[in-house]
Amino acid sequence: MPIHLRAEPGDYAPNVLCPGDPRRATYIAETFFDPGFRLVNEERGMLGYTGTFEGRPISVQTTGMGCPSAGIAFEELVMLGAQRLVRVGTCGGLQDTMRMGDTVVAISASADDTTPLRYAQMDTYAPTATFELAVRAAELSRAQGAQVHVGPVVSSNVFYDPNPRFGVWKRTGHLGVEMEAAMMYVVAAVHRIEALAMMVVSDILAADGHVERISDEELKRGVDEMMRIACEVATA
Repeated sequence: MPIHLRAEPGDYAPNVLCPGDPRRATYIAETFFDPGFRLVNEERGMLGYTGTFEGRPISVQTTGMGCPSAGIAFEELVMLGAQRLVRVGTCGGLQDTMRMGDTVVAISASADDTTPLRYAQMDTYAPTATFELAVRAAELSRAQGAQVHVGPVVSSNVFYDPNPRFGVWKRTGHLGVEMEAAMMYVVAAVHRIEALAMMVVSDILAADGHVERISDEELKRGVDEMMRIACEVATA
């Protein structure tokens, strides 16, 4: 029995959206789920809801910030029957072609955080998304008119980094920096389930360490555009 997600088998749908922020979990359920969704977890403020999206079963579960917190949520979701995890969050954009509010579909996640490596029991590892989910997310995003970027991201373990390596990550073709995707992908790989990370560009990260931040209004618009696609991908 999981000790952080206080739920029973059947409380979660096989398809689970995974934001970091509990307020966003509530917003997703209230805005995108059909009427009648229910709260299935509130332990430690890690809110989780289960309902339907256009009649198809779906859940949303808060993961918190960073790989250690997220790894607990991902592992316990698998214990409770999850078969497809879709991370929905934000990232800092690294490439010159990226703009605030763009969508990123992460086909792989380099583990700058050592937690995924410890879990995988490997010295280096860049776990990947489920290919079919990545393709569908990119196609649906483009059909909707969103500016979408598909490629690798970096899962970092330090938000306020005194020596950011934005230039290194940019040079090696990474699209963005976030904090949970590598953990989700390695848990999914070990348990043979499906996973995809989708993110809205909330910051532009310059090689010299300068950070340009999106406005709250622009961020909400970008998240709303991404969320409908994420719900479609999660329940396909």
